Amino acid sequence: MDYTAEEVMRFIEEEDVKFIRLAFRDAYGTQKNISVMPTEVRKAFDDGISINAREIAGFEDRPNAALYLKADTDTLAILPWRPDSGRVLRMFCDVYTPDGEEYMSDTRAILRKAIKAADDAGVEFRFGTETEFYLFMKDENGNPTDIPYDNAGYMDIAPLDRCENVRREISLTIEKMGLTPERSHHERGPGQNEIDFHYGKPLKAADQMTTFKMVVRTIADRYGLAADFSPVPLKDKPGNGYHINIYAVDKYGNDVVNYAAAGILEKIRDMTIFLNPTDASYSRLGKNFAPDKVDWSSAGESELMYIETYKGKTRVELRSPDAGSNPYLVYALLIYAGLNGIKNKKELARTPDESVAFLPSSKREAAQLAIESDFIKSIVPEGIIREYTRF
Repeated sequence: MDYTAEEVMRFIEEEDVKFIRLAFRDAYGTQKNISVMPTEVRKAFDDGISINAREIAGFEDRPNAALYLKADTDTLAILPWRPDSGRVLRMFCDVYTPDGEEYMSDTRAILRKAIKAADDAGVEFRFGTETEFYLFMKDENGNPTDIPYDNAGYMDIAPLDRCENVRREISLTIEKMGLTPERSHHERGPGQNEIDFHYGKPLKAADQMTTFKMVVRTIADRYGLAADFSPVPLKDKPGNGYHINIYAVDKYGNDVVNYAAAGILEKIRDMTIFLNPTDASYSRLGKNFAPDKVDWSSAGESELMYIETYKGKTRVELRSPDAGSNPYLVYALLIYAGLNGIKNKKELARTPDESVAFLPSSKREAAQLAIESDFIKSIVPEGIIREYTRF
């Protein structure tokens, strides 16, 4: 919902809001925040709230330390798990320089620029997500263990599925914050879960993913559990994927997602370091149905891109990313690669299996591909490339 600054100020007074969390993200998409009192909120709209940029991953190469957070009123949400008296409000922020310019190493700004490029080309993108995570027990000191909360399997039900109530509360909490999860179920691994979201506009989808991870960790903690989104939480068990469903239509309403898919497949190796940013990411690829080839099919097994047509609509699912990635940066890269495919009307190749290229097999290989890529250099600021590719 669109709010004016005046409406937010009135909401804060009427709803007894005492703390306002101004949330932003580092280069990896990790949510950060600074809390202010209601008296400081007007400054967050007009001038911005200052932060020390040199303490934020990917922001360290600033000529001076100060950056400023300006709140996006459209992202207003009450944190439902905090008290009703003295409530806590959260808003996502954009990051600005002291000169009042958007800070281009802020990945939300990078995504905004990609959205504008799509708008200029007359193309609308939307993204849906299917995100997996494990729930682990904690020890007597509150530290996470490697003991799964249950031993259920794919789409099992209670009582074997002990995670059912946790997923339910996560979904209800997210709904209270203005987001609507599409479906949820137990996944194949012990204590592993999946919650999916329908297609959303790119910026909302990225904000939604950031909110989702915060809510999952918070609700898990309230149950005395630890949520784990890492690529391979348990050796020899299914890893956690972050599958992205891609929608694209042109200004005439024509479905152009197949062209976009071809463009993404062409650039996927270059962008892999941003979709799979940790060493553990490459332990997941190629195992337990996670893809390791640059391929596609309608089989729905271990391909990189699953493409199906149902009732005249095409669904494209990219299956390589993991949830350690930054959704703002990921969606920006997918938009630019997809636009390249649409502009050039690229067709999905039907190549024999033996000649299919492979995804990078290590973080070092992925980093080198990104460093050498003109495509990546044209989109991602040098400081962020350096942050992702240094060893």
